[in-house]
Amino acid sequence: MPHRVAVLALDGVIPMDLGIAARVLNEALDPTGARLYTVTTCSLGGRQVRTNEGFRIVVDDDESLLESADTVVIATQEPGDHLLTTGELPAQLTAAFARIAPETRIVSLCTSAFLLAAAGLLDGLRATTHWALCERFTRLFPGVEVDPDVLFVDNGRVLTAAGGAAGIDLFLHLVRRDHGAAVAGSAARRCVVAPWRDGGQAQFIEHPVPEDADRSTSATRRWTLNRLSEPVTLQAMARHAHMSERTFTRRFRAEVGTSPLQWLVQSRLTQARHLLESSDLTVARVATACGFGDPVALRKHFHTHLGLSPWPTATPTAPRNRPGQSRSRRPESARFAASRPETAGRSPHRCSGGCRTRRQRSYTRCPATPWYRK
Repeated sequence: MPHRVAVLALDGVIPMDLGIAARVLNEALDPTGARLYTVTTCSLGGRQVRTNEGFRIVVDDDESLLESADTVVIATQEPGDHLLTTGELPAQLTAAFARIAPETRIVSLCTSAFLLAAAGLLDGLRATTHWALCERFTRLFPGVEVDPDVLFVDNGRVLTAAGGAAGIDLFLHLVRRDHGAAVAGSAARRCVVAPWRDGGQAQFIEHPVPEDADRSTSATRRWTLNRLSEPVTLQAMARHAHMSERTFTRRFRAEVGTSPLQWLVQSRLTQARHLLESSDLTVARVATACGFGDPVALRKHFHTHLGLSPWPTATPTAPRNRPGQSRSRRPESARFAASRPETAGRSPHRCSGGCRTRRQRSYTRCPATPWYRK
């Protein structure tokens, strides 16, 4: 029997997010091609639902559908002022949540985590929601551990997704958890999405330069942003602000909320992402332009602070060469690895020539032991 999924649509629902569960789960098939999930949408009282796009949708079921569901999904909706101010649910929604059986799995998308928290379903658990509302969420529900960096959180019975598109990652995760990686991978291919997305919300969070009343370090911040390609040090920033390093660090942290060097790294990462997404510069040139020096350092900081590699960040539509430029040759080792992918990633070896390199590099660097003899 297929797994029964009930999607609850509330006023202010975002249409795209409302359809994500059906779009992904309907592509999870068994070996005979039969669907492994049935997805049905309901509303409070079975009424029409007003979307945030200026139209209404008609559903065939009311909240009684929640009683027989194996999984309940709360689609993303614009949270009302009452909820954001008091953290309390409307009476009708409280009654609808009471229909959900104790063993039923519950999923919230984006801002719907506010509804689960208001119902007490997230007390003592980790959760996530849209990064722009994480601070407000924490103030309203201090008993919930909010993680603003991840795409989704799986607590077993209750799962929360950071945003609408993160719901795709969450539902593929559910398919993987229920039926294995092969079924989830097939569903992802039919949806034309990646079966697993690297990184978390940290790659999407905006980090503007705060404007402060006294502006004691704002001028130095602007000065630093104009010199990201240079080796700016804490001493240089303090000297520009006409302060000692200790005083400058204390005032900087009070105004910005982080240390000067941490802010500098984040500013360089923001600039690097902008260049990778909007220009055709190579990763090496972006690393130099943003003050990281080389691609290795850039990749290390991307993984540490954003949780992903700089290569997926680069726009796939950027041209490889500007008009009039000749096409540059890739390093011999890169061309060899591309032509023989089975050699990529193998462990270092010691060849008869005494070198210690990766196998694909020995093709060009170690004539004493050609690759075809290994």
